[in-house]
Order: sequence, then structure tokens, then C-alpha cells
Amino acid sequence: MKKLLILLLICNTKAVLAQKAENIIIVTTDGLRWQEVFGGMDSAIANNKKFNQDDSTAIFKKYWSGGTEARRRKLMPFLWSTVQANGQLYGNRNFGSKVDNANRYWFSYPGYNEIFTGYPDTAINSNSFPPNPHVTLLEFLNNQPAYQNKVAAFGAWNAFDRILNEGRSRVPVYAAFDKVGGGTPTATEQTINLLNHDAYKPFGEEECLDVFTHYGAMNYLQTKKPKVLYIAYGETDEWAHSGQYRDYLNAANMVDKWIQDIWNYVQSDPFYKNKTALFFTVDHGRGDIDKNQWTDHGSNIKDAYQIWFAAMGPGIKLKGEVKSDQQFYQKQFAQTIAGILGLKYTATHPIGEKIDLNQ
Repeated sequence: MKKLLILLLICNTKAVLAQKAENIIIVTTDGLRWQEVFGGMDSAIANNKKFNQDDSTAIFKKYWSGGTEARRRKLMPFLWSTVQANGQLYGNRNFGSKVDNANRYWFSYPGYNEIFTGYPDTAINSNSFPPNPHVTLLEFLNNQPAYQNKVAAFGAWNAFDRILNEGRSRVPVYAAFDKVGGGTPTATEQTINLLNHDAYKPFGEEECLDVFTHYGAMNYLQTKKPKVLYIAYGETDEWAHSGQYRDYLNAANMVDKWIQDIWNYVQSDPFYKNKTALFFTVDHGRGDIDKNQWTDHGSNIKDAYQIWFAAMGPGIKLKGEVKSDQQFYQKQFAQTIAGILGLKYTATHPIGEKIDLNQ
């Protein structure tokens, strides 16, 4: 009897791991360093008067602990509880797990293009680059019968309209201060639009606060039931460029909380429960060799190509933090995400090979 139960358990486990996700939520938080993701707050930066906003006491009180694992859990508790226990995390270079940009520029538009096309096109070399000439993974999925009109994107930065080529792809992209709900918004959508319009705009007209991106996306998830949803948060990059370490950490902490809210909803809804995967990553890294360069990125910052990613859900083996010596690239993400859905992404441009998360 015991042998039979063990056999059934093994078979069931293999079946779950072999299962492909029916839906996926892709999340990025702009420029969040792997150093904080895997190590928690950096005491050298928090103690630096240039960066601590005259409030190192508050930073240490909220995020400090003597142990690395405790620190990172304070900063991103959902990532280091649920995601670690149920999925995979890559990019802790202290253990040889390396994830890099393949593009040579190490800033946002080239990074997001690489994520969604698998092609580090050298011609895409500016954040003001026009609408993406390449068919992104989101556009490809939207052209598949099972996903047509069930793909959407929400981004804090207005460049996502161009990065994802909303006009050609016909994927709805709600970027920055775009109004949600179209011409007939619901009462909830009207409230989101009004608050976003009237709120303080620390980043000007190009980027809204993440809270509006999040609640717009959350409402869409609950009411429209997309099969593929992309959410791009931006404050981790903005506060870093401003040299405001407390706000940078708080932004990362809030993104972690929002992902938890999304996952809790997904696992409570029969449409999504146990059929939905999560893929979480960044567009680029930032400086660390010179601590003064943590605010910056780009090809002139030696280590700004260093990134990370995490994933969990159907078809993703339970590995937790992967500490083996491996090298992956951002250009592999598009095919990896397609693979999680049991598909192969095809386009006229080159595409990086899939990372098999079920091995």
C-alpha cells in the first residue's frame, strides 16, 4: 500500500510539472538591482548622506538585519517566501548564477525590446526610438487563436506604446497617463483615471506613479480576464536616478506586495487558479563596483548589464534560489515565456533560445 501511494505521488508530481500554463502574468520593475533582490538593503548606500534622504534611521529600522537572507526577506517578503517555495530565482552572482543583458546599451528601451523580442537589436539604441519594428512576443501571442484579444499591457512609462507597438500589434497598452476603460469607463475606471490625472507627477508627463499602473492592471485582470498580462512598474528606476535610496527600497517593497496581491487573486479565481504562471524580471541593472554609481546604468557603468529573473507556476519545476554556476541572457526570456505556455515564438528576426524551467 505504501509503495502504491508513493508511486501515485510521484506520478502526480510529474504530471503537475509537465503541465503547461494556460495564462501568464509578466512583471517588470525597472532597474531593480540584483544586489538588493538577493542581498537586501545595502548598508554602505544607506549610510551615505548623499543617498539616504537624511533618514538612515528609518531605512535601517525597516529593512536592516544582520543576515543576508533575513534582509532580503524584509525587502521582498513575497519573493522570498511564496516564489522561492514554489518556483525558481536566478541571478545571485555570489553563487555563480549569472543573468545578463545581451544588448550592448544597458538601458530601458533596448532592455524591454530584448525581453519581448528575444533579439538585442543594435539599431534600437535610444529611449526615444520609434515604434518597435519587430513583432514582440505579446503581438505574436495576440495573433494566436487561443490568445487573440486576450493580451494586454500596463506600464508606468509612456514609451511602452512604442516598445510594444500598440498601433500595429493591436495589443491594448495602457501607458503612463492613458485613460483606462476607453470611451465607456466603469465607475472604478473613472476613479482610477481621475486620481491618476490629478495626482502629484514627480516624473513629469512621461511616467505616472506605480500605484495607478498597478490598480489599472488589477482591475483589468479582475474584469477582463486576460490570458496574458504584462505589468511594468517604474519607480525603482526613477528613485534610483534621483539618488533617493529610501524611496527606491520602498518602491521595491511595494512592488513585492502588489505581486502578492495579484497572486492571491489569481489563486482565488477559478479562471486562473493553478493554471497561471508568473514571470518577474528587470530591463537592466545598475552600478555597484563603485557605490556612487548605484544610481546609474548604461554602457559606461561597468556592471549595469547584470540582471535577474524569477518564475513560478505550472510547468516550472520547484528549485527555489538557483545557486549553480550558469549563464543566461535576457534575449532568452521571450522564448522561455512562450515555452511556459507550451508554445514556440516565431518571428522574422533572431530569437534567443528557451531556458527550460521544467528540467
